[in-house]
Amino acid sequence: MVNVVDSGSKHAPQEMEQFLPGEGKVMYKIQPRKSDAEQALAGGSDFDPFALRDNEHPTTDNETLTHLLKASLGTGILGMPFAFMCSGLIMGIFATIMTAFICTHCSYVLVKCGHKLYYRTRRTKMTFAEIAETAFQKGPKWCRGFAPVAKFSILFGLFLTYFGTCSVYTVIVASNFEQVIEHWTGTHVSLRLIICALLIPLILIAWVPNLKYLAPVSMVANVFMGLGLAITFYYLVQDLPPLEQREYSVMSTLPQFFSITIFAMEAIGVVMPLENNMKTPQSFLGICGVLSQGMSGVTLIYMLLGFLGYLHYGEGTQESIALNLPIEEWPAQAVKVLISLAVYCTFGLQFFVCLEIVWDGIKEKCTKRPIVVNYVLRTVMVTAAVVLAVAVPTIGPFMGLIGAFCFSILGLIFPVMIELIVHWEDGFGKYNWILWKNILITICGIGCLFFGSQAAIKDIIKTYRDAAPK
Repeated sequence: MVNVVDSGSKHAPQEMEQFLPGEGKVMYKIQPRKSDAEQALAGGSDFDPFALRDNEHPTTDNETLTHLLKASLGTGILGMPFAFMCSGLIMGIFATIMTAFICTHCSYVLVKCGHKLYYRTRRTKMTFAEIAETAFQKGPKWCRGFAPVAKFSILFGLFLTYFGTCSVYTVIVASNFEQVIEHWTGTHVSLRLIICALLIPLILIAWVPNLKYLAPVSMVANVFMGLGLAITFYYLVQDLPPLEQREYSVMSTLPQFFSITIFAMEAIGVVMPLENNMKTPQSFLGICGVLSQGMSGVTLIYMLLGFLGYLHYGEGTQESIALNLPIEEWPAQAVKVLISLAVYCTFGLQFFVCLEIVWDGIKEKCTKRPIVVNYVLRTVMVTAAVVLAVAVPTIGPFMGLIGAFCFSILGLIFPVMIELIVHWEDGFGKYNWILWKNILITICGIGCLFFGSQAAIKDIIKTYRDAAPK
């Protein structure tokens, strides 16, 4: 992280303005606070955090887009047909668009507030936790004492969520291979044994040094996921029934739709790592920026799969559409293998979030042979994730509960809270629209927290009830 001494000249206006999504031609101007000591002395400056950012291996816009697509197109997409069953065909389309807009907007305001704080603090990059800490520190007096709490809460929540996700990914890969192996050999293979066999491959992918070199891996993962989804679409478009046979709108289970969709789409933990490693971070935002492009494509795929999946299978739609595919046919088996390989390739991106949190906490103490220590840390963390998967192969429902708790708070509530604090002295716009908008998003976050936790607890009870000896 680079700190730069004030040069005493004026900010470049093109770095201080961005279009807000959904606001047409209304410009959102970022003005330096009059109470900010550095800005008051400088009266504006030529400080450009993007030009001064020092990344040894920066990622291009296309590489960042590849990572963003892979982070958002996880295994959660396979649950979209079930989500559409909970909402209905027509309601599902509009609800998916709304959910995508909320998730994208929260990521947008987080990065936008980060860019504003770059100028205030004269730093060239910040993590999610550092943005929250700095916003509280630079905010009104009543919130400054909460800065350490905000930073710790975000770091703890991100690590817990993404480390658990790494363990879940290990179980998902092993489970899919277990089913295919059993189908072809007719013999039972221990799930825990397959998980142990994945240790070395997972360590190797965790050893990829940075996001620049991880971009080709994410591209391969996108290819695998694309092929798996293409085969799935092939099954879905066969013998489609008339639209009249399906529900258009279902209100009673609509909260469950939002719980499934928002946690499938949410990728708040990788947003700032991606932005911090970009060669041109200003390209991340904007109407045609990397974030908008990526989430637009993701939303279209989510809607298409959800619509066709529910239309084809109706009330028989499973929680994962892969369970509806005929396992005795080789294309359906190929879907399981391709998705497993895609999840394996995604492991490195999810692991990078955990690694960055731990490494930032200890790197100042590891001045001797830091590279060796870094790779030892990677190996130990991957081994711990695999050990957790071996010890609790039914960890998935527990991660659903953690995800419901962490993603609703980290992905929705914290970004809008940070935006309110950053704009506290600048004002909240005409008619306080920023305040009202963020209150609405906070209500959505609380709803996702409640209904998501409720669904996850039911899954935990069901998992252990089914596993109990009869």
